[in-house]
Amino acid sequence: MTEKHRYAIIAVDFDGTLCQDCYPSIGAPNRALIRYLKEQRTTGARIILWTCRCGNALEEAVAWCAGQGLLFDAVNQNLPENIRKYGTDSRKIFADLYIDDRAWCFPYPEEQMQAI
Repeated sequence: MTEKHRYAIIAVDFDGTLCQDCYPSIGAPNRALIRYLKEQRTTGARIILWTCRCGNALEEAVAWCAGQGLLFDAVNQNLPENIRKYGTDSRKIFADLYIDDRAWCFPYPEEQMQAI
């Protein structure tokens, strides 16, 4: 991703994307992706955590992300302005970019993979 690409809303998955997939545990962080998302927030991007986790597992994931310095504008729901605009919080999260291990995955740097 170059600096020329900026997205207003980014939806990002947790297991296998923000961290190595070890569900129900939490795997090693994808530091490159976390750094990228934090940089995007500084440019005004809104970040949505978009995951199948729920209940305690979801709370653990959100707390883990906060421990990495990654905060979200929404978790498993649309941004408030889109809920108002469309009159509902549809099951489909509205975003300009979706980052998910089942679609497009931000690669782990080689040196990070050696440490895992």
